[in-house]
Amino acid sequence: MFSALKVFNYRLWVTGALVSNIGTWMQRVAQDWLVLTILTNNSGTAAGITTGLQFLPIIFLGPYAGLLGDRVNKRKLLLLTQTAMGFCALLLGILVVTNTVQLWHVYVLALLLGVASAFDAPSRQAFVSEVVGKADVPNAVALNSASFNLARLAGPGVAGLVIAMVGTGPAFLINAASFVAVIFSIWKMRVHELIPPIKVPRAKGQIREGLMYIRQRPDLLMIMILVFIVGTFGMNFQITNALMATTVFNLGPGEYGLLGSVMAIGTLAAALLAARRKKTRMLYVVGGALAFGVTVGVAAIMPSYFWYAVALVPVGLAALTFMNACNTTVQLTTDATMRGRVLAVYMVVLQGGTPIGAPLVGWIATEFGARWSLGLGAVVALVAGFAALILMNRRNHVRLRDQVRNLRPSFMVRELH
Repeated sequence: MFSALKVFNYRLWVTGALVSNIGTWMQRVAQDWLVLTILTNNSGTAAGITTGLQFLPIIFLGPYAGLLGDRVNKRKLLLLTQTAMGFCALLLGILVVTNTVQLWHVYVLALLLGVASAFDAPSRQAFVSEVVGKADVPNAVALNSASFNLARLAGPGVAGLVIAMVGTGPAFLINAASFVAVIFSIWKMRVHELIPPIKVPRAKGQIREGLMYIRQRPDLLMIMILVFIVGTFGMNFQITNALMATTVFNLGPGEYGLLGSVMAIGTLAAALLAARRKKTRMLYVVGGALAFGVTVGVAAIMPSYFWYAVALVPVGLAALTFMNACNTTVQLTTDATMRGRVLAVYMVVLQGGTPIGAPLVGWIATEFGARWSLGLGAVVALVAGFAALILMNRRNHVRLRDQVRNLRPSFMVRELH
């Protein structure tokens, strides 16, 4: 389960990432609280704009960021992007502590954070293959997910205590300080133990080349489509959980926050289970999508808050199984020279659907009820999963028929002799 931890560089990497992820979850909670309760009068629109500005840059910059990751030293690029992200948190913390922060400051810094994150994400995903050998990539990706979800369990609670005791400003400053851990871990890596990447020379049409590579790979294309559909219409739990807690069960923000932590139990369990697998298969991708549809459908009909919270554990388990299988399959089956560009497209597909899905899910909840917004995600995931399963089976039958045809002449020769 922890085989990747035998690598010194990976131990540094995952430790620094855990500290930084706790800070990141603290900032997410503090930023929402700052916008909703201090800078506006509970304006969901302002909070939505802030979140959107963080996701917007990767839609436009993702392919270029992936190409840059294929061309340059990923370790040096990550040192730069992590420093920039830490600076954004530091500046916002200073503005809050000095009581000079305004809403437009938050917007600008959210956008700058999104730009840095757009260049950081593809290289950070691809860098795992340079830190550990190919055999340990599935384990390393799963442990990264476990680290992220451990932080998701701890970060919001710590943020709530910090905000209650000293306000939102120190929460941003703590996040800024947490970047020191990941920067230090990257800086102190044994460079000679890293697996040298194949650098891509500068040439025309390289982004188009990456897109054509995906187009010619049916397995990657299927993953991209599934991730877009399930992510866009099914994984909007910040909206659906809030609406279920407030409009269906008539509860407050405390109970809403607890739902996120309960769901993290399932995602953490899925990450640890994935860490035991030595390799991944498309079956985990398709099966994860189908399981996600089933579990979300069950959660949508739960009669009480308690049972809804219980149902979120298998939802988190299925969601992380699906996402981890997609990520690992993309990393392991993509040529090293294309990995940055392919992962960039993967991140664009994963996050780029949020501006489409979130408003639609919110509208359905407003017009028909919060349960129907969950039902939409369940139905879409099931339809997409079954369609992928049918296509995968059809493709396997074609492959088997071709193999039989290739073997038939050898059988005939044996019979003649």
